[in-house]
Amino acid sequence: MYEFFEHTADIGIKVKAKTLKELFQNAALAMFDIIAHKLPTTQHLSPKSKTYIIKQEADTLDELFINWLNELLSLSATKDLIFFDVRIHKLNDKNLQATVAASPVENYELNTEIKAATYHGLKLKRNKSDWQAEVIFDV
Repeated sequence: MYEFFEHTADIGIKVKAKTLKELFQNAALAMFDIIAHKLPTTQHLSPKSKTYIIKQEADTLDELFINWLNELLSLSATKDLIFFDVRIHKLNDKNLQATVAASPVENYELNTEIKAATYHGLKLKRNKSDWQAEVIFDV
């Protein structure tokens, strides 16, 4: 799903997927995998789990990708949630609509605080058989 790459002060990941929707989904899940790990004694689908509809618009695909990840980070920080499920319903170069599911942060062991997804070193590209992204997170 993703792998780390070297970066001096921040965290960089490479994400691969067969489709653009999958790429956005995998990047979001990778980001929250870096942030926290589920405690073994908790269940994701507890009565406290919540779902949210996320809509994003942007002028470019790069901007949409960064806005998407930063919107999830913002929502996570303000609501004390960790996202564990992502469903992309609509996605093109300028619009995204998704449903995301989250569980309270207390169900997780926090690892690394990610402040933001950055444009620095951002790469989104389509190959013959898949999509790839490289993104650096400000920690």
